[in-house]
Formats: sequence, structure tokens, C-alpha cells
Amino acid sequence: MGPLLAGRGFLVRTLLLPGHGTKPEDLMSPDFRDWQQLVEDQVALLKEEVEQIYLGGFSTGANLVTEYALGDPSVQGLLLFSPAFKSDSALDWVTPILSWFRPWLMEPDDSRPHQSEVRYMNTPTNGFALYYKSSRAVRNALARRRFDKPALLVVTEHDSVVDVASIREIFERRFGHPASRMIWYGELAAGEQQDRRILVRSDSLPEQNISQFSHMSVLFSPRNPLYGIGADQRICWNGQSPEDYASCLAGEQVWYSAWGYRESGKVHARLTYNPYFDWQLEVMDSVLAAAN
Repeated sequence: MGPLLAGRGFLVRTLLLPGHGTKPEDLMSPDFRDWQQLVEDQVALLKEEVEQIYLGGFSTGANLVTEYALGDPSVQGLLLFSPAFKSDSALDWVTPILSWFRPWLMEPDDSRPHQSEVRYMNTPTNGFALYYKSSRAVRNALARRRFDKPALLVVTEHDSVVDVASIREIFERRFGHPASRMIWYGELAAGEQQDRRILVRSDSLPEQNISQFSHMSVLFSPRNPLYGIGADQRICWNGQSPEDYASCLAGEQVWYSAWGYRESGKVHARLTYNPYFDWQLEVMDSVLAAAN
């Protein structure tokens, strides 16, 4: 997203949150205030260079920038990809307590990859705790005030991380600008789709070996050199059997899905790109044009 926005004339900054970009163990050290402070500091630096500020984020990053924007009226618009305002787990509140005496929810061992060249594949308990704190903070902020400037929210129905029905309800109630849009990859019954600002595209594309979209897939173009079609960062560790994992690693034909999806007779890797990426950019441009 960054280079594409820069090509449209924006000055773009991306943030590496404390604990990221090194090794998973480093996520044991930061606290939530470290992440909030980084956003505050970097927005302040941007304000020294530009007159209009737009914020964007993926997953936990979407929580951080939304919480910040609700307290800073100078933010003109939001771009939120797989916003993780609410987890799909009823036990996420336990993670701040667990982090004190159980450093890992899944102990590192040789049965699963610990990290790849570009991302963590296992996360310390404190990482989950920080995510929970971000979700609680943004929901509290949204309960106090609405975001009434243009915003784009992109979600997928089969997200294995987020309670997407809750995100849709929050969009309808708390994001009030008529130019705001939610892109919903999946299906909605006719009676469900009451807000005309919600744009629906199916995430079942069998002609492309795609069973469903994943949490991360919304971000990346099919042409992305790391995660696009035929790229070398295939994520085979996808919550399936050891046999399916080995088959995927061996380069055999696979289908693509969110984490944990299983279907008889098919091996599924993680979907890491968005077949609708170019259309999604057009929607993004319309939201930014309204914000500007």
C-alpha cells in the first residue's frame, strides 16, 4: 500500500512497532503504552511536514490508529485493513494475566516454524495481550464518540482472528460519513445488507483454487513479489495435518484459505493476496478523494 499511496502524491510513513522485525521473543518486552506512544510521536512528526493527516493500519495497527484518530480532530480519514476491534475468542481477556506466568501459548518446538524471513509464525503470550489491550482501548474510544470523516474498512467473512459481524455493526453505528465504505469479502444475505455503503464480493473463487480469504490476504496484490501468485513465501503452516503440511512444502498443488480451514481431498495453504486488489484500490481512492 505504501508505494501505491506515494505514487498518488502522499507522503507515506510506516511504523515498525516495538517487538517486531527481529525475533518473536522480543514481543515479550513492550507494553501497550509503547505502541500508543509510537503512533503519537510519529503523527506529531508528520504534522511538521504536511497539513493533512490520514492514518492507516492492518489488524492491531488499525486499532491503534483508530483510537488515536478519535482523539485528534486533525486526522482527515482512515484506511483500515482487517481491523481487529473485537477478537473471535471469548477468552482474549485472559492473555494479560497469562503473560505473567506462561510466556508462550504455543511453546516453540520443531513441529512448526517459529518465523519466516518476513514475519513471525509464533507469538509470545504478551503479543496476544497487547492485541487485546488495543481492541479494548479502541472499543472504549468508539463507545464515546463516532468517527464522522471518510473511512475505508476492509474485512473478510472467514477471518480466523476477528469477530467480523461485530466489526460490521461498529461500522454501521460508529462510522457515519456517507463516503465511508466497508468492503466485505464473503457473502451477506439480502436482509443483512442494510447499509448501502457496504460493498460485497465473494471470497470463494474455485477457478483460482481459493476456498476463502484470510486475515492477511486483503493487503497484497496478486503481483506482490513475496505474497502474490506464484511467489516464494507460501505459508504452508495453516492449522492442518502434518501430512498436508509436508505435501504443501513439497510444492504439490494446493488450495488457499484462512487459517484452519479444511476440506476433504484438498490441501490448503494460507491465502496471501487479494484477487480484487485493483478494484479495492479504486474504492480506496474514492474514500480518500472525499476526505480531501
